[in-house]
Amino acid sequence: MGDGPVTAKDCVSEFIGTFLLVLTVGCNTVATANGVFAALSIATVLTVSIYALGTVSGAHFNPAVTTSAFLAGACSAGRLGTYVAVQLVAGVLAGVASAWLHGDAANLQPGVEPGSGEPFGFMAVLAAETAYTFLLCFVVLRTAVSKANEGNEFFGLAIGFVIVAGGYAAGWISGGAFNPAVAVGVDVGSSRDGIFWCLPYTCFELVGASLAAVAHKFLELEGKAEPSRSQVIASEFIGTYFLVLTVALNVAGASPAIALSIGASLMCGVYALGSVSGAHFNPAVTLALTLTNNAPASLAPTYMCAQLVGGLAGAFTSLGMTGRSVPLAHGTGYGWGGVAVAEVVYTFVLCFVVLNVATPRGGQLSHMHGLAVGFCIVAGGFAIGSVSGGSLNPAVSVALDTSHALTGGKWINCLGYVVLEFVGAGLAAAAYSVCRPEQKKA
Repeated sequence: MGDGPVTAKDCVSEFIGTFLLVLTVGCNTVATANGVFAALSIATVLTVSIYALGTVSGAHFNPAVTTSAFLAGACSAGRLGTYVAVQLVAGVLAGVASAWLHGDAANLQPGVEPGSGEPFGFMAVLAAETAYTFLLCFVVLRTAVSKANEGNEFFGLAIGFVIVAGGYAAGWISGGAFNPAVAVGVDVGSSRDGIFWCLPYTCFELVGASLAAVAHKFLELEGKAEPSRSQVIASEFIGTYFLVLTVALNVAGASPAIALSIGASLMCGVYALGSVSGAHFNPAVTLALTLTNNAPASLAPTYMCAQLVGGLAGAFTSLGMTGRSVPLAHGTGYGWGGVAVAEVVYTFVLCFVVLNVATPRGGQLSHMHGLAVGFCIVAGGFAIGSVSGGSLNPAVSVALDTSHALTGGKWINCLGYVVLEFVGAGLAAAAYSVCRPEQKKA
């Protein structure tokens, strides 16, 4: 990300990227905008700006990102101060420009709880902004700073699509800023309604950035050939935590793009943590990799335990934020026969793709593996979400069923889902062995 002297081109780069990002946020949040694609639009402008300007300034466009880079040792104090100042100025000007352009501006404030009509409380907003700012900064550090991912071309896609994951998952709670320049710019643009929330939002986001730097430094291999067991556990916990949190928040908030958001969360996690633990985040994936000798059987219990605990933590976090649990059950008009077909077939798809694109013994892809794996969820979620809910992951199934039981639901359906998902994993392993018979000799 650069630690030399700050130049004019760095400042212009950060200004342009931040201005475009905040302007796009402002244009997508006015009353006349199409809210269905708001998060995707914002994620897209961030992605293309990162690819365009990453080799100029490092493409931070976010004081939280710059802060996390500084704390991780990838940014000097002088660059930190200059970048943050430029980003905030660009954010304010973009917020004002958006308000002038539309004659309207959305106020920065907590969302309204469905049903009650009351705004979300301080703690829910804190959790939403902290969690997804953490994820954003963490993915930046893991894909654009970590030595384990040097030379990759997926960094822009991974970073930008955190906004797809978090925007649809938590946007209905906090508005989904995840960026002090966005928070300040939007708040100034809507100053007729008062300026207040940008201050606590900024504090929440900087907490998330700081935690991301700590997690990144813990997971860096520092020249080691293999990660430690504690690093593997942390990697699987973090990845599964955000996957299940994103699932639960999207469903609880009736997101218009549930499968896309969840798939984005998985894709970002694969790119960020694949170099540490292989980024399974799913006991069914771990089983498929173990059955095909792509992962040691001795580590399977460790992986699965970390995934289950991470999933439970994600579901409980969502429950604490929203007060809503997500039932694990078949859709209206469908029974267990439909659930069986849906969960087996699309868990097969997910595990089969992982085996073929993300393993050295398969047809490993250098840059597109995360996209391929994550978009299995997009395919399956839209295809059979109305049939079975599209869990495709025992950690998701157990977490959702358990959190629902805490609110008075029954804890039982996850057992059937887990069996079906493991069947899909076993079939994927068998198909992989047929498609790649040479691996039997490996």
